[in-house]
Amino acid sequence: MVRIAARALPALALCLAGCGGGRYRAVSDWPVSIGKPYTVRGVTYVPAADPTFDVLGYAGWYGSESGNRTALGERFRPKWPTAAHPTLPLPTYLEVTALDTGRSVLVRVNDRGPFARGRVLDLSRGAAELLGMRGQGIAPVRLRRVEPPEASRARLRRGKPVPGGSRLSDAALSSLRVQLAAGVRSGVVQAP
Repeated sequence: MVRIAARALPALALCLAGCGGGRYRAVSDWPVSIGKPYTVRGVTYVPAADPTFDVLGYAGWYGSESGNRTALGERFRPKWPTAAHPTLPLPTYLEVTALDTGRSVLVRVNDRGPFARGRVLDLSRGAAELLGMRGQGIAPVRLRRVEPPEASRARLRRGKPVPGGSRLSDAALSSLRVQLAAGVRSGVVQAP
């Protein structure tokens, strides 16, 4: 039995090397990448740091690209609480609150997108499930840039969920929905 295992070792090592070692970057918070301006479908995006990022808008989700490389160079894992944003530094941590359900979760932005008009964020399937919006496809959200403690960052880097801050009151959620509706023409509203 030991001989069979020893003979199988090189083949096993070759299979594992092809499964994700060489072409994907390890999940890490460093270095932070802002990136150069880029154009997709005639729209130019200018990545920039924004420590006061607090936005209302609509988020969608994606999840069929399992195993693809993210813009940060990591392997995309659809069940992990991650997100794609067109201009925030990679990685950035966001608290995402679904305005329909009131649920919030922290996500790690490690990819670029969405490139669909009227959306401010694309969530992984796992993040959409945590927010209770997977069945909807697109849902109203509030996005706030946060600096979570290292323990929360480490959990997110391992693909483990981290709840967002305290739940907003029904009155606060209602107010945010009204603000979003008032700014729906632009697709993005700066939250108060």
